[in-house]
Amino acid sequence: MRRTIAAVLVLGLVAGCGGTAPAEQQQSGQWSFKDDRGKEVTAEKRPERVVAQVSAAGALKDYGINVVGTFGPLKRADGTTDPEAGSIDPSQVTDVTGPGYGEIDFEKFAALNADLVVAGYYPEVSGLWHLTAEFEEKVLKVAPTVGIGQSKIQLPDGVKRFRELAKALGADIESAKVKADEAAFDKAAARLKDIGGKMTAANQKIQVVGADPKLFYVAVPARNPDLDWYAEELGLPLLTPDKPDSEGGGYFQSLSWENSGTYKEHVIMWDTRQHVLDPEKMKEGHPVFQALPAVQANRFVEWNAVAPLSYASYAAIMNKLADQLDQVLAK
Repeated sequence: MRRTIAAVLVLGLVAGCGGTAPAEQQQSGQWSFKDDRGKEVTAEKRPERVVAQVSAAGALKDYGINVVGTFGPLKRADGTTDPEAGSIDPSQVTDVTGPGYGEIDFEKFAALNADLVVAGYYPEVSGLWHLTAEFEEKVLKVAPTVGIGQSKIQLPDGVKRFRELAKALGADIESAKVKADEAAFDKAAARLKDIGGKMTAANQKIQVVGADPKLFYVAVPARNPDLDWYAEELGLPLLTPDKPDSEGGGYFQSLSWENSGTYKEHVIMWDTRQHVLDPEKMKEGHPVFQALPAVQANRFVEWNAVAPLSYASYAAIMNKLADQLDQVLAK
């Protein structure tokens, strides 16, 4: 169980790798794009039928590129769009997700006549996000793949990489909408920076957590593009745990529930993904956790751990986080 959950968390504790050059439409007519694996991806013409891992699909859509299919968590049990998919309308795409992690329904995928597949990329994991190396090999027989980095960067870098890919796919990244989204992103970031300054002055910190029935996880901000940027550039006072796990990329420190009180910070930011326990579930049968000051005062805010890397997506996320912090800090 631990290995399974840890693997999911490692793959999900968010989102791009280096900023390589954007694609060009070469004189010969061939399309090319250098992805974050250093791979020069080429096609005879600019791809028009893109299948993408859900958060990549959401980011591309926010820049004006609609995909024909997705893989990864698209809908929740109640029928609503999974936050990982962002602005994607599930009724407008074909879900080619397979039965196991990293698998796709190849029959559905083949029927889409895809000419490009896009997914996140973690350098410490083989294959792509939600697409194992084995299934990527099958996909490559149909269409080339692009991997956009999901670790060892800060949030704006990942946002810009998807903007570059969207431009290469024909999007107008200078449109009024994209400019408005970028302005909203900057404004929301300024709100968090202001809150961070006030919290630091008050000697208050935030611990970012996830949990399953057996273990309690404290996230390492430096290993997650959004958290790293919040902490290093915006000054949001996020706790860095003392002993990150040596295995799995060091994305978190895993603790027994008996040790869930190791860190007693003023605010708890919790991972909102479906497979992670919500605060009410965390409280059940866990008296040490229940006794934490933040839990007693109900000072919880949400962490959208694997959201699409776009200006629109994170403008909304940061504004929501700022609203929640304003509310809980008043308690």
